[in-house]
Amino acid sequence: MATLDDLRALAARLPGSEERATTGGAAWFVRSKLYAWECHPWPSIPDRVRAIVASELVVGVKIADPDDALALREMEPGVFLPPTTRWGEPKIAFRMAAIDLGHFAELVTEAWRVQAPNYLRREFDESVGL
Repeated sequence: MATLDDLRALAARLPGSEERATTGGAAWFVRSKLYAWECHPWPSIPDRVRAIVASELVVGVKIADPDDALALREMEPGVFLPPTTRWGEPKIAFRMAAIDLGHFAELVTEAWRVQAPNYLRREFDESVGL
């Protein structure tokens, strides 16, 4: 089970990452571009999804391709939520209590990569030996 503290620790290792408090909760940015956020049960979210978001910790992340979101939802419907709103697409929201820690780290890191400029991606790759 992943927690917001896990997200904070992971984000702290990503160059240029910054946590900000938003109306809906915590959010993480790289060079002012949103890449991960704590989901909030906004009225614009479909009722079924809003009930999940209201009852447990759900995080959203940017992804590179909308087809990836569809594949994730089909592979693990108990982890990945149906679409919430069209705002910020492409993105995927997932239940923190249900996600595997390794998959969680991969999703957050890839979300950061989607939004990070080339020089920060290079810096990160060099730091982890890629």
